[in-house]
Amino acid sequence: MKVLLAAPRSFCAGVDRAIEIVERLLEQHGPPVYVRHQIVHNEHVVRRLEGLGAVFVEDESEIPEGEICVLSAHGVAPSVKLNAEARGLKVVDATCPLVNKVHAEARTYADSGHLVALVGHANHVEVIGTLGERPEATVVVETPEQARALPTDRPIAVITQTTLSLDDVAPIVDALADHVGGSLRRPHADDICYATQNRQDAVKAIAPRVDVLVVVGSPNSSNTNRLREVAQNRGVPAYMVDRAEELRPEWFEGRTRVGVTAGASAPEILVRAVVERLEALGAHAIEEQRGVVEKVVFPLPKGLASAAAVKAPEVGPSSGR
Repeated sequence: MKVLLAAPRSFCAGVDRAIEIVERLLEQHGPPVYVRHQIVHNEHVVRRLEGLGAVFVEDESEIPEGEICVLSAHGVAPSVKLNAEARGLKVVDATCPLVNKVHAEARTYADSGHLVALVGHANHVEVIGTLGERPEATVVVETPEQARALPTDRPIAVITQTTLSLDDVAPIVDALADHVGGSLRRPHADDICYATQNRQDAVKAIAPRVDVLVVVGSPNSSNTNRLREVAQNRGVPAYMVDRAEELRPEWFEGRTRVGVTAGASAPEILVRAVVERLEALGAHAIEEQRGVVEKVVFPLPKGLASAAAVKAPEVGPSSGR
């Protein structure tokens, strides 16, 4: 059995930035540092930061007045920021800059008289935040059928959840185009974030060469789920695991080539643990694939850039970045 490692995989610039924000706040101010929602959708990252003193809550109202409130990488509605500030919280925004770009598009389109069609999963935290920018002028669209049911009494502009698959977005946008004609404002090419697209492309490249694909990441990670779907849509059995211990030997019976990738919120150390487990199951060769080299770096908020990052204690395979 041979293991082919997709590239790129694991952390993206937005995830790196969000995690480092929490680490540096802990270093500068000491625990606790409160984080609204999971900073990124990965249980191992969350548990590691909790070990350093981060406290994760689902609503800013749970944070004691005057404490630090970090907003997760997924972004929040403006009402969340206003509520946090009204309660005297020290707000530090770790929203991915690419998500902020989509928020800006939502405001621009809505303020110019468009109905904003937000393609995404209605219950995903990123979509909830984007919808909150202009809720009276924004409709979440999950299917082509919903797209065809939109009213056409005003121009329609499309924006998307950044972690979707292009394969998911295309039929919905096509249905909208058929519904409203040439007046449709299609989503910008970079609404799907560069890291999401690169990881999907890496799976597409590796799919014809493997018998099965292992995708490393937590079940609530949208971009990780899309990687599994990309493989399955190409006829490749794909399994998503949060840790190496979840691998099942029967998945690999009779398989000679196993692909491995990881979502943008999954640390590389988990990939290494998966590879070690595959070796224990009989893999004898590891082949690193060539892929896009990502050089994107997002600056930290003012006041955090000069501090040294905190080094986390090792907690089994969940530690490390």
